Amino acid sequence: MTILPPRRSLLIVVILVTLLLGISGYAVWRVFYRPNVRVFPEGPAYLYIRTGTGFAAVLDSLKRQQLLVEPGTFAWVAEQQQYPAHVRAGRYRLDPGLSNLELVNMLAVGQQDTVEFELKPVHYLDRLARQVSRQLETDSFKLELLLGDNTQLRNRYELDTCTIRTLFIPGSYHLLWNTSAGMLLDSVAARHRRFWTAERRKRADSLKLSPTQVSVLASIVQRETAQPTDKPLIAAVYLNRLRNGQPLQADPTLLWPLHGLGNRKRVLNVDKKVNSPYNTYRHKGLPPGPITTPLPSSLDAVLRPAHNKNLFFCARPDGSGFSDFAETYAQHKRNARRYQHRLDSLGVKR
Repeated sequence: MTILPPRRSLLIVVILVTLLLGISGYAVWRVFYRPNVRVFPEGPAYLYIRTGTGFAAVLDSLKRQQLLVEPGTFAWVAEQQQYPAHVRAGRYRLDPGLSNLELVNMLAVGQQDTVEFELKPVHYLDRLARQVSRQLETDSFKLELLLGDNTQLRNRYELDTCTIRTLFIPGSYHLLWNTSAGMLLDSVAARHRRFWTAERRKRADSLKLSPTQVSVLASIVQRETAQPTDKPLIAAVYLNRLRNGQPLQADPTLLWPLHGLGNRKRVLNVDKKVNSPYNTYRHKGLPPGPITTPLPSSLDAVLRPAHNKNLFFCARPDGSGFSDFAETYAQHKRNARRYQHRLDSLGVKR
């Protein structure tokens, strides 16, 4: 039996220990730092963590979507970093090549990717809540409760349940996916403040209108036409009527309390008898609130109306979406007769 010299034995032991340490160190490095998020040809993946979700559900989601190369090593690192006790809701972008440690740290601190939320014009508040819930985690029920709470709306935004739609300016909003109902309204209010610059407020003052009243009138203009060039002309008609103390006689305001916007093609005489503050045939001045959420272009059309003496307008019979304008009722009757004949020829009753 050969006995190695003490020095050689010690050297071998040192080498073996070094190798073992190196192997174990590499194993630890691999678990913590090696890329573990899969590469997808269509681009980065997203992980959605709903409010109240626990670690088991997060891990299950990662597995079901096959987002990780080795889910087991992620679970081990997450446990070592105590992530299960710090799960944060949100929408997270998982870029290819993220390591377990990078992913855990991102999730633990709530480093979310924002959502481009597209707010479209809406006519009724319940539809607004549904639109929000389709794009965000925001609790639609809580949003509806907040939109229906006059006390909170007055305290936070100086608006009420009739005028709160004037706060919403359609367009793109960059929000966190798990934005609460209150934070959503605060973000909308911030956009509203940015829109109403000193210059726009000065223009509203020159028209003897408040920003809320401008929004109400803009909502009517928007429901009357989708043609950008006609908006300032229609705004001028209604402003001229307001100055003259005439009723607006706006057909869209008749249909709004009947939930008929977008369905009815023509207004009947019986509609003009509807008992509603939105009946601008029976009540002078502006209705108590908007009938839709006006676009910036509609708001600016009211703030920069055409300068003329027109008091009437009627849709052109060619179906172009443009209108014919008139200063006198006699001129308007001729325009209206042509349009009504066109509807009759098409068999449009309502």
